[in-house]
Amino acid sequence: MGALHAGHVSLMRKARKLAGATGRVAVSIFVNPAQFGPGEDFSRYPRTFARDCRLCEEAGVDLVFHPEPEDTYPAGFSTHVDEERVSLDLCGKSRPGHFRGVCTVVLKLFNILAPDAAVFGEKDYQQVAVIRRMARDLNVPVRIVTAPTVREPDGLALSSRNAYLSPQERAQAPIIRRALLLARDAKSARPAGLARLVRRQIATMPLAKIDYVEVLDAQSIEQAGPATRELLIACAVFFGKTRLIDNIRRKYRNA
Repeated sequence: MGALHAGHVSLMRKARKLAGATGRVAVSIFVNPAQFGPGEDFSRYPRTFARDCRLCEEAGVDLVFHPEPEDTYPAGFSTHVDEERVSLDLCGKSRPGHFRGVCTVVLKLFNILAPDAAVFGEKDYQQVAVIRRMARDLNVPVRIVTAPTVREPDGLALSSRNAYLSPQERAQAPIIRRALLLARDAKSARPAGLARLVRRQIATMPLAKIDYVEVLDAQSIEQAGPATRELLIACAVFFGKTRLIDNIRRKYRNA
């Protein structure tokens, strides 16, 4: 959605490597109104298109696709894409309609650009899972590739929304990563206990307001069960009006 940072650049570089000397790399920059709910930050979401284009060029991108909302959603637009399983928990529960907007616009982008592969960041873990499921279910001939989350030196995951944080909020925000690391390294792997641990740690920061902390099966994004081999520990936390997400994975030792 623009306001590019080093995390986005890492995706471009991975795409450039995948494309090789003869392939082409395209970046879509589109602040998608369909994935913002009422009262969310669509109008104030940072838009830095000229700077974004410079970063793309430096990373070896061949094409920047920057459609206008009225071209993406023309008058009378009435077709949407709903993924009805992987999207139900986590951000899907907290932001109704969000993944409907994500799936719709990503499928449109896939149809327009027809990529062989598409690269997404692991910070948006559920988004990747939803898009991968959509591509599988609708027979979209694209390979979904992921790249690790890029972080600040203090562990805070890079996000375009970090620019909203006040100095005091920014100083407290790294508690998210510290809490997730504690859960990853905890002796017990019981999902309920790991969720409590993360909640307790984040609650030590007075400016933090937890949206959710969930521990789920990393493959299905559903409750862990006998077949679970890896857990996803995911959270969303508000600092002021800024909502930050992050996640970590760990082995499910009780499997």
